[in-house]
Amino acid sequence: MKKDFAVQTPLMKQYLKVKEKYSDAILLFRMGDFYETFLNDAVLTSKILGIVLTKRANGKAADVELAGFPYHALDNYLPKLVKAGHRVAICEQVENAKQGKGIVKREVVEVVTPGTLSIDKTLNDKSNRYLGSINTIKGFTGFAFFDSSTGEFHIGECANDELNVFLMKFLPQEIIVSDEAVYAKSKWYMEFQPFITRIENGMYEYNYAYRVLLNQFKIKSLKGFGCDHMDLGISASGALISHMKINLSSSINHIAKLSPINKKGYMGLDAFTIKNLEIFKSLSSQGLHGTLFQCLDMTKTAGGGRLLKHSLMNPITDIGRIRRRLNIVEAFTNNQKLLKFCRNNLERISDIQRIIGKINQNKATPRDIIALSNSLEKIPIIKKSLLKNGNKYLSQLTNQFCDTIFITKKINNTISESPSTQIIQGNIIKSGVDKELDELRILLSSGKEWIETYKNKLREKLDISKLKVGFNKVFGYYIEVSKVHQNKIPQYLIRKQTLVSSERYITQELKEYEEKILNAEQKILIIETKLFKEICTYIIGHNLIIQKNAITINSLDLYCSFSFLSINNNYVKPIISKDPILEIIKGRHPVVEKLLPPTEKFIPNSTIMDLNNSQIHLLTGPNMAGKSTYLRQVGLIVYMAQIGCFIPAKKARIGVVDKLFTRVGASDNLSGGESTFMVEMNEAANILNNATNNSLILLDEIGRGTSTYDGLSLAWSMTEFIHNKIGLNARTIFATHYHELTQLENTLDRLENHHVQVKEYKDTIIFMRSISKGSGDKSYGIHVAKMAGLPRIVTKRAEEILEYHVNKLLSNEESIMIKKQKEFTLPNEKESKLLEELANIDLNQMTPLESIKYLDELKKKYNL
Repeated sequence: MKKDFAVQTPLMKQYLKVKEKYSDAILLFRMGDFYETFLNDAVLTSKILGIVLTKRANGKAADVELAGFPYHALDNYLPKLVKAGHRVAICEQVENAKQGKGIVKREVVEVVTPGTLSIDKTLNDKSNRYLGSINTIKGFTGFAFFDSSTGEFHIGECANDELNVFLMKFLPQEIIVSDEAVYAKSKWYMEFQPFITRIENGMYEYNYAYRVLLNQFKIKSLKGFGCDHMDLGISASGALISHMKINLSSSINHIAKLSPINKKGYMGLDAFTIKNLEIFKSLSSQGLHGTLFQCLDMTKTAGGGRLLKHSLMNPITDIGRIRRRLNIVEAFTNNQKLLKFCRNNLERISDIQRIIGKINQNKATPRDIIALSNSLEKIPIIKKSLLKNGNKYLSQLTNQFCDTIFITKKINNTISESPSTQIIQGNIIKSGVDKELDELRILLSSGKEWIETYKNKLREKLDISKLKVGFNKVFGYYIEVSKVHQNKIPQYLIRKQTLVSSERYITQELKEYEEKILNAEQKILIIETKLFKEICTYIIGHNLIIQKNAITINSLDLYCSFSFLSINNNYVKPIISKDPILEIIKGRHPVVEKLLPPTEKFIPNSTIMDLNNSQIHLLTGPNMAGKSTYLRQVGLIVYMAQIGCFIPAKKARIGVVDKLFTRVGASDNLSGGESTFMVEMNEAANILNNATNNSLILLDEIGRGTSTYDGLSLAWSMTEFIHNKIGLNARTIFATHYHELTQLENTLDRLENHHVQVKEYKDTIIFMRSISKGSGDKSYGIHVAKMAGLPRIVTKRAEEILEYHVNKLLSNEESIMIKKQKEFTLPNEKESKLLEELANIDLNQMTPLESIKYLDELKKKYNL
């Protein structure tokens, strides 16, 4: 809806000139106390925000669509525009309207997008909001993630098919790509469908991007960050920085460092596992309730909560790091007085990282600065208590704190203890900081006294006892006299306003005083604004040590929350081992046990596994007996141990898990054209192709989405593969309804049968929730159907049909099924290895003589 105006007002000329540069964004145009939008932007804004669409006169040619809102309501309206999928350019008045000549100068000071929206109300305190950058070349991708609200900046590289894992961990709200990139059919875009922004391809050029990063951090090499070898990642990171500065006009001086994302040292997790274990989202409610994050989140600070989320996304595999974390948690559990002291102080610490972000973006208030000072002042107090404890692990933690006393002194000597919310309200700078400011304040404070003296002098001189001297924003200072005394008014009183029962006047003396007072107020605002900006610049100048303290506080909060959990929930410190074992004595599901009603007690279960004797546990039992809960319980206990948290068990010895795989429950992916069975097979393929000897596999049913015999065959074959495949001897718990699989205990040396105990009482069953060795012999499907409330006629008929088929199977010993079961033999381990070697032979690359020679070697090797 573009309009061609023959005549334009100066304001509209200015607006259209700015809009031309930001044609892809909604332009919020500051006009006094309002942000206004015009033309198409106005129509769009009116619709999104539900505000009135009006018209503005534009010279003689036409009227222009107009929609606006008060500037102080920006925090309410801006998120709505961005979440509706729009970029928003904020155009401010950059000069004083009273001092400028002609039309007020305006400039775009910031462009806000889904990835950079940092207004407090839109942010969950314990969540990050990342802007991502992707650079893909020949099967590999470099990426970067930046949170403008905290200054956290991450860089990494991976194969294209691994990118989804990193996107799942960071969940960027927006991703920037080169204007030459093709992404519409890529796996990552199909799954996440993020807000996409295209930027100039030149910003991704390696040499240019490298220089941008060096300039940003004012360094000569990226080697200090440990990412100098990441060419694609450097291109993505440099492009992101350029985009923030050039395209979004954003200040990013609060970035403390560039953090490389390494796969080494962290547990391999896929989206299936994160989803199936309900780490961040409940499968039933799709919310936080019933998740591991909600269960573990006892943090007192927002930064501690964000660190917990990061830890849950990145369980560690380095034994030394895990043990150090557990030792710190243990130190707090052994000193509950110290734990309580630290948590009480942490509760009074503000979100330092976000305050620094607001200072960098010129959005901080005086109260934010005082909150920062108050938070930093807690550090020496906490540090002293930790050192006094004498624990070496806590002492090591205190060494990570930096001295920031000089910063708090600078703030406290400059900013008032209880400042106004906004600079414009005044009284934010302490007395004694600026001589001129103090003099101007004295002038203002003596104003009441001067007015009172002046009023009394006029009353006496004019003999008018009820004469008043007042002030309003329209007329300024005035003298008010009732009409009864009009005959006493001398000529030097100039009439200003007539009211019903009185007249208002001014004098030259009063006018001069008014000008003096108003000038003083303006000067005070200028001086206080200048001093406030100086203190903000000073703080940003020491950003690195402040950010380091913030990170240490986050870590301290996380350890304290783990200790608090351990004490209150009866968790124990696990022993972390290099051996691929799993010994959990009387383990409990951390989430389910908290959700149970007070009258119901959680039944603990033990898990004893090792690669030499019991690599695979085949778990049978009916629906609703607790198989899925048990599987998730084992996974979550390992998960908790490897983020450095104590675990819900009597005791445990856990061999570090390099990759955790789960296949629990059934779901489809209709948008991707995948059935429930296809999703199941995708998950299974991912497990079989990527698991190692140090992995943990948790399978809950395989092949239930196809025919019984197809499903049984697949489950049987997969179990053999996990058992026999060299390099894939992963600890595995396989819950199944295929009772036929229990026969594998006779042929697979490291497979054990386990079952969920069930007691039959008359026509009902009682779930014991207890796991025992041995195989279950029934599925109890019809019993469960009765408990679910199926009509009696249906369940009775089902019993008749079941009895018929069972009798038929038992009476016909020559049936095909029984015959196949008798004739079916399983290859032993030696045969499996031979078959694998034969499958890997490339006959096209061998001569006939080489083939004969190779066959002879195989015969000798396997004694054939």
